[in-house]
Amino acid sequence: MGKPMPTLAGQVVVITGASSGIGEETARRLVRGGAKVVISARRPVRLAAIARELDPSGERVLAVAGDVTSDTDRRRLVAATLAKFGRIDGLVNNAGYGTRGPVELVPVDLIRQNFETNLFSLIALTQLVLPAMRERGSGCIVNIGSVAGRIARPMSSIYDSTKHALEAISDGLRGELKPFGVRVTLIRPGFILTEFVEAAAKISDPITDHAGPYAPFLTGFRAGYERLRRIAGTSDDIAVLVEHALASDNPAPRYAAPFHAKIFLFLKWALPDRALEMITRLRK
Repeated sequence: MGKPMPTLAGQVVVITGASSGIGEETARRLVRGGAKVVISARRPVRLAAIARELDPSGERVLAVAGDVTSDTDRRRLVAATLAKFGRIDGLVNNAGYGTRGPVELVPVDLIRQNFETNLFSLIALTQLVLPAMRERGSGCIVNIGSVAGRIARPMSSIYDSTKHALEAISDGLRGELKPFGVRVTLIRPGFILTEFVEAAAKISDPITDHAGPYAPFLTGFRAGYERLRRIAGTSDDIAVLVEHALASDNPAPRYAAPFHAKIFLFLKWALPDRALEMITRLRK
C-alpha cells in the first residue's frame, strides 16, 4: 500500500487577513479539509459572517477581529485561540497591503507603515506562536509572499521590498526551526484578482494623483496592471498550496501559483538583470 495522504483533521490553524481574498478562501478550504480554523482581520462583521457560514455550531471556526499591527490584538488572538482549542498547529501569515508610487514621492512614514503590516507584525505574531510549537516538536508557519519578492517593479518597489524582506525572514527562520520539527514555507502568488488590487489603488491614490515628473509614466503602469488581469489567478490557486504545505510533513521551502507566476520566476532566474529591467521598466 502507498503512503497515506496527509490530513488536516484536528489541526488548529490561525489565518490573518481572513475577511476576504486569499485568507478567506484558505479558511474555507481548510475547514473542508477537517481543520479547526481561527480567522482574524479588522472587519468584525465580515469575519463573524464567514465564521457562521463555515461552522454554524461554532465548534470548529473562531473569529477574532483585530489589527495585526497591534501588540494587544496579536496577543488577544493567540490567547483566544488557546482558550478555544488548546493549541496552534499552523499559522498562515496572510495580512498585508501594497503601497504604490515612486520612491521619491512616498512619505517615509507610509513606507514604515507598509513594513509594519507586511513584515514586522508578521514576525511579532510568529514569535508568539513559536515557543509552544518548538516545545511540542511540530507546527507549520506559512508566509504569503509574492512573486514581487523576487521581481521588484517600478512604482511598486515599496510593497515589493516588504516581500523581498519576507523571503529572507522565511529562509532564515526555516533553518532555525528545522531542528525543532517546525516547518516554514513561503508561498509566492502571482497576480490574483482580490480586493487587494483595489485597496492598493485606494491607499496609493493620494501619491499617484500628484506624481509630478512621474505622471507621464502612470498610464503605462496602469495599463500593465490591466493586462495582468487577463492572466489573473484565483484565491483558491493559493489556498490549495497553503493546504498542501500545512498537511505535508516536509513541504517545499516555497511554492508559486498560478502558472504565470512560475513563468515570471523562471525568467528572473534565466535572464540577465538588464534584460529583465527592459521588461519591467516604465513606459509612457
